[in-house]
Amino acid sequence: MSVELLAPAGSPEALDAAIGEGADAVYLGLKNFNARMRSVNFTYSQFESALRSLRRMGKKLYVTVNTVFEQREADRVYQLLKYLSTVGPDALIVQDFGILAMIQSEFPKLKIHASTQMNIASGRGANTLSRYNVSRVVLARELGLEELRSIRAETNMELEVFVHGALCVSASGLCLFSGYLGGKSANRGMCTQACRRLYRHSEESGYYFSPADLQLLERLPELVSAGINALKIEGRMKSADYVGAVVRAYRLVLDSIAEGSPNEMGGDEKIMRNIAEGGEILRGDFARSKTQFYYGLTQPQEKPAIPNWLNPDQDGGTGINLGVIQKVRKMGELKLGLVREGHHNGSLAGSLAGSVAVGDSIRLHRRDDSERVTHKIKHAEPGGKEGYWLSIPDGFRAGDSVYLIQNKAMSKRYKPVISGERKTGHREPGFDKSPHVQISLPQKNETPARSKGRGKPAFPEGLYVAVSNINDLYIVQSSRPEKVMLYLNRKTTNYLLSEGKPPLPFKPADIIPVLDPYFPQADNETLSDTVHQLIETGHRQFMVNNPGHFSFFRNFRSDVQLIAGPWLYMFNTWALSFVASLGVDAFVSPFENNRQNLERTLECVRTGDTEKRTRSPGMNIARSLFFIPVFAWPSLFRIRADLGTLYDFNSFSDNQEENFHLITSPEGSSVIPEKPFSITDKIPFLKEAGFKRFIIDLSGPPLKKNDYKDLMGAVNAGTPLPHISRFNWKDGFFSTENSLNSSHKDTEFTKSTKFN
Repeated sequence: MSVELLAPAGSPEALDAAIGEGADAVYLGLKNFNARMRSVNFTYSQFESALRSLRRMGKKLYVTVNTVFEQREADRVYQLLKYLSTVGPDALIVQDFGILAMIQSEFPKLKIHASTQMNIASGRGANTLSRYNVSRVVLARELGLEELRSIRAETNMELEVFVHGALCVSASGLCLFSGYLGGKSANRGMCTQACRRLYRHSEESGYYFSPADLQLLERLPELVSAGINALKIEGRMKSADYVGAVVRAYRLVLDSIAEGSPNEMGGDEKIMRNIAEGGEILRGDFARSKTQFYYGLTQPQEKPAIPNWLNPDQDGGTGINLGVIQKVRKMGELKLGLVREGHHNGSLAGSLAGSVAVGDSIRLHRRDDSERVTHKIKHAEPGGKEGYWLSIPDGFRAGDSVYLIQNKAMSKRYKPVISGERKTGHREPGFDKSPHVQISLPQKNETPARSKGRGKPAFPEGLYVAVSNINDLYIVQSSRPEKVMLYLNRKTTNYLLSEGKPPLPFKPADIIPVLDPYFPQADNETLSDTVHQLIETGHRQFMVNNPGHFSFFRNFRSDVQLIAGPWLYMFNTWALSFVASLGVDAFVSPFENNRQNLERTLECVRTGDTEKRTRSPGMNIARSLFFIPVFAWPSLFRIRADLGTLYDFNSFSDNQEENFHLITSPEGSSVIPEKPFSITDKIPFLKEAGFKRFIIDLSGPPLKKNDYKDLMGAVNAGTPLPHISRFNWKDGFFSTENSLNSSHKDTEFTKSTKFN
């Protein structure tokens, strides 16, 4: 089987390096709607020229359209897809279900690859998408080799996996940290890399959530034999030198695998020699220390006792560690820093005199991690035994770290992929208004679901409370919510399914199990059995948060109602339409959503021939299908590993004095903010606007009776809670157009205009 080597092209120079070193395909972003908005990206003329050249070479080009979009952006998304359908790249890499639905409905000739941001980690998830013309799935990174083999055995979909580059500490597509800090959401391509920051607990500090970089060069023979179709290199924000070196190393090993065979004399030896040679090539790739992440697990459900891909003593930057600034002096208009040699991956970086020169690029990190700046060296001279004098930018001083990120002397020139063709004649998206951006929800979702035989709605109007601990059910019963939502974990599942247990304060029909958004292949059989047993014991309503969850209910749809949870990221009518087509009866607004977008989305839902953007019966029906989270400690990181085996703290803070909690268990870990998200005082206005169902999510820290009493007192009185965050509710996603406030440090709420 021919395995595709897929390389990043964050710039025309990186594109040249990728193709020059033998990549089979590249992926790149345009100026909008891609998950690396901070990279150079490509103009439309560059993109079209690259596509023409690559087609002549027999190479493939994929375009990343892998962010979520808001309702106000539907016109622009439509026009972008219309443009891409005329140009015809080999595939689009997509995260938003709305983009998937728009392609399927309006541009069916476009080929779709599901982004790793879509969080597909199971055969069930892949097969769900296969029914919607998705031809390839970029699998979540938090998977072991045995899990990949198991997924391959369950699906005919093309499977793509990352083999090299930066990792996220949070499960793929499930990070809200950057969005919480200031609206710069990872789901919008604006991640500020909260995992790479310096954090503090007690008197200690460290880079507690900054993972090492992935390197699976040694695993290529196993990945090829496992039936993986494409091997992906991360790095659209990396230099051309980096891209070229990594592609060269992986091409070397893949070619030896294709040429040789374990059954042929010397086949294995050649592969091993090339793996060793490739490793030497990668030794100077200006990256972090390396890890195989979860790929080394020998059994699908095995987890390492201690996550070896986290090292709190290693900061989050890339590059070769040149050392620490010892002294600072002026030389004319230049500021110089005396840098003493440091270490890189446990060994000396080498003589600075032979490692750096004028024209090289370095990155400087403040000691307190408050700033990181890239700088091109303008002056370099020996400083004797104490180190080496390098030019540095203003604002840096003794104690700050210096990293070499690109060496001018080693830069390799490649034949340009983008020719010198004139830039006339290329096409661009036309961002005119289009009637095609509105879509009706399926007919079965235009009326509220009804409980069979009871003559009243399946989801009564009112307040719902979500908890993650059985004991919390006894606390929240005092307020008698309409129903409770119980997060499924090992403890809650075992209790619900155990025989002879003390009676719970809620009947099974009034407990809505919530399925975790991270659904790895290793949990497939267990979760399938759990869902079936819960249905048999009287549970009739579930909240689903992953595309793979829907297949559990295929044989029970006449008896079970499903709520689409907030982790399905429904920010527009097209996404709502897609999720509705999977068979849901109600929706939960995403945690990152804001009131303006929620209003716009539901104003654009049409029923019958209603096209008005003012309130209508059709919109009221749509609102009746919505649950609005009004209180939560949103999970900012969702981590598959148990960090309790590595860290002995449960609270920490950043350099802006924001406080967070680390919650650990053998099933995984999460990070939540100290200040909860709360708009409980907005419930009266939401009711006036037509919303009838609200969620108070208490699945964060341990619940205390007095705290719950105070919370419900404020809810009933309609008064704001102190020391809370509004998250994105008021300001929405970060936008340079309206200079949104990125601090999100509200400790009290000043009464705003009425929600309408």
